[in-house]
Amino acid sequence: MNYPGNYPGYDDTWDMQKFQKNFRIDIVHLDESTMEFDMVGIDAAIANAFRRILLAEVPTMAIEKVFIYNNTSIVQDEVLAHRLGLVPIKADPRLFEYRTSAEEEGSEIDTIQLQLKIKCSRNPRATKDSADPRELYLNHMVYSRDIKWVPIGNQADVFADSVIAPVHDDILIAQLRPGQELDVIMHCVKGIGKRDHAKFSPVATASYRLLPDITLLEPVEGERAERLKRCFSRGVIDIQDVAGKKVAKVVDSRLDTCSREFLRHDDLKNAVKLARFRDHFIFTVESTGILPPDVLVTEAIKVLMVKCQRFLSELDSTDLE
Repeated sequence: MNYPGNYPGYDDTWDMQKFQKNFRIDIVHLDESTMEFDMVGIDAAIANAFRRILLAEVPTMAIEKVFIYNNTSIVQDEVLAHRLGLVPIKADPRLFEYRTSAEEEGSEIDTIQLQLKIKCSRNPRATKDSADPRELYLNHMVYSRDIKWVPIGNQADVFADSVIAPVHDDILIAQLRPGQELDVIMHCVKGIGKRDHAKFSPVATASYRLLPDITLLEPVEGERAERLKRCFSRGVIDIQDVAGKKVAKVVDSRLDTCSREFLRHDDLKNAVKLARFRDHFIFTVESTGILPPDVLVTEAIKVLMVKCQRFLSELDSTDLE
């Protein structure tokens, strides 16, 4: 995992016991769409591999084939198909298989069928002097909530406890006027962002940063302490009363955004040392809603483990002659 010799004067030779002792994952925040956690004791290459797997190699279900039977809106067929493909679908990809061939008919184990059938008409109850389209027309705004799931085979029984539908029901797909209609059948399949299309990416964003390390090289007191506190993000520096004097103290370097504002002050720029912990990564994962962020992290770890196993198998099977 580590790369000996990359950092002069730093002993980063690989040691399994040292790694097992130092490595840890701390969950800082978790809700239904976002997750923040610390990954401590690994090399940047592994952290970045994990980030890239989250972005492009955790599979999801997305609309791949769009069969347009009728489209009299002003949205072109190919644009409509593209927009529909980007709508995140709430379906657990772990319960489906990959399509073996694009030419074959979809089945209940590898395909989800959705339908969008809607027609715009005039509202007979609208007032004569109204100019608001929301009052004049019915179904003039086509939203993702209008996409309905059409079960294939035994899917109605298998997914009886979880209705398959778009993650968000207020995504605008098209606008219609009286007489215009859409009649579309869609097939969702399992895929990954790296190989198939970015629409299969399960995250809106997945990023990391190194934990800041802020050290005060000398006591900073009085008015200097107040100025130093204002130079950093709120919560990084606090003012404490020590023997009747106001003294600056670093209380939470995690909140720092590394603005370097203190360098503008001649009497402060030599009082602070900024650095970063090279093996402490603060990860932020924001899910598109298809899977919870903690499940995405677990699945990404599984993908990384499979990659490692495959690499070790290749090494064992390589003909060394």
